Amino acid sequence: MKKWGVGFTLLLASTSVLAKDIQLLNVSYDPTRELYEQYNKAFSAHWKQETGDNVIIRQSHGGSGKQATSVINGIDADVVTLALAWDVDAIAERGRIDKAWIKRLPDNSAPYTSTIVFLVRKGNPKQIHDWNDLIKPGVSVITPNPKSSGGARWNYLAAWGYALHHNNNDQVKAQDFVKALYKNVEVLDSGARGSTNTFVERGSAMY
Repeated sequence: MKKWGVGFTLLLASTSVLAKDIQLLNVSYDPTRELYEQYNKAFSAHWKQETGDNVIIRQSHGGSGKQATSVINGIDADVVTLALAWDVDAIAERGRIDKAWIKRLPDNSAPYTSTIVFLVRKGNPKQIHDWNDLIKPGVSVITPNPKSSGGARWNYLAAWGYALHHNNNDQVKAQDFVKALYKNVEVLDSGARGSTNTFVERGSAMY
């Protein structure tokens, strides 16, 4: 019994020496905060079971374009998970990652997709159901700034696509629609997180 106890102690000591503490920084865009908080816990537990190493994953969040600029300017990221391939390409152009990054993983290195929805006030008092409702007088829109937020660029393209589809691909009419839409935007926050916080206090709809 004593011999078994000594052997067990030595095994634990040996394992603790071999185990490593690994710290990683994931630089991501605004809406992914809660997703990666959950995913990181699951991954860390999986990695611990597979290798014995302890992985601590730190997170940095902001508008996708701003995050790309931070990496270009020197923030020491181990992983980037941004909203647009354009932003990752900008990092690759500066030599921070391989230019062939998109071929490295399945599905063009895009592990998930999403869609665009409208969030309205309880009871939908402004009767907002589609894009065209967002340009009505008296409607106040909250959305991130497409100059800094990757998700906001998808929002912009979705609005543009809607306008083209409903105007027989008339570019001028599509441009007029998007102008009218952004004329109704009350606040252009730098990222989706900021827009969500703003919508708590003001606005008829957020997308």
